[in-house]
Amino acid sequence: MMTNDLPGDPTLDEIRDALAPRLAANAAFDGWNMEAIDAAAFEIGVDTDVARLAFKADGISRNPAMNMIDAWIASVDDEMERRLPAETLAGMKIRARITALIETRLDITAPDIEGQRRAAAIMAQPQNLARTAKIGWRAADKMWRLAGDTATDFNHYTKRMTLSAVYSSTLAVFLQDESEDYAETKAFLGRRIENVMQFEKAKAQAKARRENIPSLSRFIGRLRYPAR
Repeated sequence: MMTNDLPGDPTLDEIRDALAPRLAANAAFDGWNMEAIDAAAFEIGVDTDVARLAFKADGISRNPAMNMIDAWIASVDDEMERRLPAETLAGMKIRARITALIETRLDITAPDIEGQRRAAAIMAQPQNLARTAKIGWRAADKMWRLAGDTATDFNHYTKRMTLSAVYSSTLAVFLQDESEDYAETKAFLGRRIENVMQFEKAKAQAKARRENIPSLSRFIGRLRYPAR
């Protein structure tokens, strides 16, 4: 019997989206494999063969584990947006927005940290690094968009690369953190964001200095064509 997670005649995409948030909890015990899919499917009353097909874990796909992890992280992205919509973030300074977004992601995944550790080990495998980078970029892009970033120039890319690096390094600390309320992770995150803010400040100052430097070409032009 299906629960309210799904409509009466769900598509494979709808089934995958309903199962995705449940995968990490089951992967903590079973690993990121078909057993975790089966367990999640049982929880919401989905046929296991159909559930496996939703993640292309039917023997055809070369990497069903990454399909599962990708879908789970996408569900974290969605839950982060639900908890911190753009209008909630609008009243914060940019540093507070980014901090809140990352800490919210950690809060979402904390109950399933063992499954997340297993996911991190799979994502770090050489054959998965390209897809891991793509997933990290997607998460960073989601956070920046929620934070109100509208840059379309080179800054669009540098901001996302920087945030992806900050989040991945924070996550590495988080997965090993045994302090109360993940205090060590939050302190580490605060230091990393401070470093980034200092870098951005220095970059803005350098840009301002460049803009104030007299144009050599304009100066030469004035020599050739003096004002009348």
